Amino acid sequence: MFRAIRLAQAACQVRCFSATTTRLFPVYYSPSHEWVNIEGGGRATIGITNFAQEELGEVVYIDVPDVGEDVEAGETYGTVESVKATSLLIAPVTGKVDQVNTELQENTGLVNESPEDKAWTVKLTGVPEELPEDLMTREQYDAYLEEQSAPTN
Repeated sequence: MFRAIRLAQAACQVRCFSATTTRLFPVYYSPSHEWVNIEGGGRATIGITNFAQEELGEVVYIDVPDVGEDVEAGETYGTVESVKATSLLIAPVTGKVDQVNTELQENTGLVNESPEDKAWTVKLTGVPEELPEDLMTREQYDAYLEEQSAPTN
């Protein structure tokens, strides 16, 4: 029931996400490295983080649900495949898919070029006002990444 977005990849130049992107609505981050832009009125946009795309490497395939399908917070809503690995996409919030980023059909390399801006995966409607407790602000997410990369004794 997922919409396949596959393209043969030409070599793409990887550019890092700029932390200076301005958003009008709050953005939260999940422990599974997805972001969600809460747009109000029960609407949200989701995608993968810059950290996730760096870990994956060159993205060659994305599988996301069709418009009209329901996604559940904490559950798989698709997959992203790179030259290195395949990773599950975990929905950071619950909602109904209202729009799929069709630009990714033509250029999956957008995930590497602009993961937290142009490469959003789906837009949702019907997102509850009460968000899952595991979502983090940018500052919390940065601290989480630092904690995860700290050497263990």
